[in-house]
Amino acid sequence: MTTRVIFQQELKDLRQSVAEMGRQIGENYTGLFQAIQSNDRKTMIWLLKNDRNINDMERSIEGQCLHLITKQQPVAGDLRVISACLKVVTDMERVGDHVSDIAEILLRFEHQDFSTISSHMESMIEETGKLLKQAIQAFVEQKKDQAKELIPGDDRIDDLFAQVKDDIVRTLRSENANCDECIDLLMIAKYLERIGDHAVNICEWESFQESGTIDHIRLL
Repeated sequence: MTTRVIFQQELKDLRQSVAEMGRQIGENYTGLFQAIQSNDRKTMIWLLKNDRNINDMERSIEGQCLHLITKQQPVAGDLRVISACLKVVTDMERVGDHVSDIAEILLRFEHQDFSTISSHMESMIEETGKLLKQAIQAFVEQKKDQAKELIPGDDRIDDLFAQVKDDIVRTLRSENANCDECIDLLMIAKYLERIGDHAVNICEWESFQESGTIDHIRLL
């Protein structure tokens, strides 16, 4: 095979690795909140430990990227793709950390139904998961226009976060408030808000890999 053919295969392998990491992140997110609903502590423990696997996937992809940059010396569009993959896995790894953090919180305490503290929590979980999965899909499938359309979805998550905080304050003012559970829920909501931010970053890296521009600034 020619050097170019080898390079294209390695680039394809890189994109498949990123897609696999994204798929695992999405499954972990969905699995966590399904485990909460069924009080499946075994799955929560598995998700807490699975963060190590996500970290290993990040390191492996970083290695693929650095190999392509140093050994193949890509230019223009190919270099943008590799650079975007190198950056996007950092955001996906952080999402994995947050999923693990939420699992750890839930394993420490016994929780009531979220709705007893905040009527907006379920919507925040749903909206964050939807944005995350769609952002990863847009990056993997290189759909710049779709990625741009997704970015405003983070405003909805921020609004829900504010509503959850208001709900928690009202609950804390009641006579029967469980302070530990309220604080736990606030921490979970904050992790969800951060996951939304990382989803936006993933969308922006999709724009970069197509155009070389991020935040209206040309980088490559």
